[in-house]
Amino acid sequence: QVQLVESGGGLVQPGGSLRLSCAASGFTFSSSTMSWYRQAPGKERELVATITGAGGNTNYGDPVKGRFTISRDNAKNTVYLQMNSLKREDTAVYYCKTRITRSLVPYDYWGQGTQVTVSS
Repeated sequence: QVQLVESGGGLVQPGGSLRLSCAASGFTFSSSTMSWYRQAPGKERELVATITGAGGNTNYGDPVKGRFTISRDNAKNTVYLQMNSLKREDTAVYYCKTRITRSLVPYDYWGQGTQVTVSS
């Protein structure tokens, strides 16, 4: 059973930092691409960052480039999102996601999300 559990969200002032974690289980984590998405109220869910299984390749959404860093620890089955220089517009629910293909059919699995609020 695939499980993704996010943690680390909270309230932070503009310019501050947070680190999100996503603990994974139920699949071969080390060979799976992992992603962070976010969804703000009234907006569509958007891609924040992606990291390949070996961690050699990362990709970021334009709004977070240069401020956020995605990383992973395959020994701990955990993916992280370090968020620096946070802005009010980063306020959203952040979700961890992976895609697993079985019999040529892709399945997307999501965590429950963690709230990040950037406010003074």
